[in-house]
Amino acid sequence: MNNKVQEQLTLNNDVVLRNRIVMSPMTTWSANNDQTVSNAEVNYYGARAKSVGMVITGSSHVQENGVGFANELGTYDDRFIPGLTKLAGAIKTGGAKAILQLNHAGDKALPQFINNGDVVSSSAVPALETPFAPAQTPRDLQENEILQVIQAFGAATKRAIQAGFDGIEIHGAHGFLIQNFLSPHYNQRTDQWGGSLDNRLRFAMAVVDETKSTVAKYADEKFIIGYRITLEEPESDGLRFRDTEELLERLIDKNIGYLHLSLGDALTNHSRVNDDNEPYIEKIAKLVNQRVPLMAAGSLNSLDRMDAALNSGLDLVAVGQTLVANPDLFSDEPVSLTLSENELTSINLPKTMFDAVKQLGKQGVFNFKFTD
Repeated sequence: MNNKVQEQLTLNNDVVLRNRIVMSPMTTWSANNDQTVSNAEVNYYGARAKSVGMVITGSSHVQENGVGFANELGTYDDRFIPGLTKLAGAIKTGGAKAILQLNHAGDKALPQFINNGDVVSSSAVPALETPFAPAQTPRDLQENEILQVIQAFGAATKRAIQAGFDGIEIHGAHGFLIQNFLSPHYNQRTDQWGGSLDNRLRFAMAVVDETKSTVAKYADEKFIIGYRITLEEPESDGLRFRDTEELLERLIDKNIGYLHLSLGDALTNHSRVNDDNEPYIEKIAKLVNQRVPLMAAGSLNSLDRMDAALNSGLDLVAVGQTLVANPDLFSDEPVSLTLSENELTSINLPKTMFDAVKQLGKQGVFNFKFTD
């Protein structure tokens, strides 16, 4: 049992991961108040790098107005490079590949951290309240601003390279800006950035092209570019699997380093709009057909469930909450989702992160149990 999770995986660019477990990107709410990397974050990621093949950081915003969480990492300025260098070093010292997630929160950005509260998106379509962001109506981006965002992803990629990261992950999921453009509900534009599926895909593809161009200039073929995806949206006119299929094909055509599906339950989730009970991971594994590595996150909270996901067609399993509570998945201690404030030091969990997940747990966002 649990043999497959410990197998090595060679990516398409010949980078070797020592096992199939990836630390899923999950915000820490623990950057310094100036959005630089904190010592607590360095210790947190470093401790969890010791039992996984790859670590993906929580989201970092590539523009000042793209911040999606309190005390989130910034990557929009060179002043962030020294802290990012420490973070990459801690992850790599633990033996894992270090991936920096790049994001713009779009209509889910936090106005209290943005100059004049100027929240932007593909279109001025009202965004619903979430546990992380308020209900708000963003301003639609102008053409020159769209190009600036694309360039910002490239500039942040360069900073990741300078800081020593092994790659970046483009956050195209969770209703943030890239998904705002892809969504037929949230993208009501009538120019080249909206309307047809081709036009709605244009922004995502431009971001991928910009990051790949940056890597070609400043790194080599060993630098990884991954892409995180939400497959469908709940709105009646929202993102559908047929849209996502085309996105996946185009990403594969661009030889993306890996595809990362964000799910609630990786083993059981299936299309919510079609009479089709085939789990997403099995359906997409057939579509991808081993052309690029496929990864998914979602309730993979035991080694047995991780193995089951790998046997269902995934190449990698992304693990979030389980690693928060269990820095070493292969220790002799049983895997648990229980957190105690008395154990924060021993598991290298920042107090600000503990407080945030405890509060959000009351809203059903997380599955942790708390003993005090």
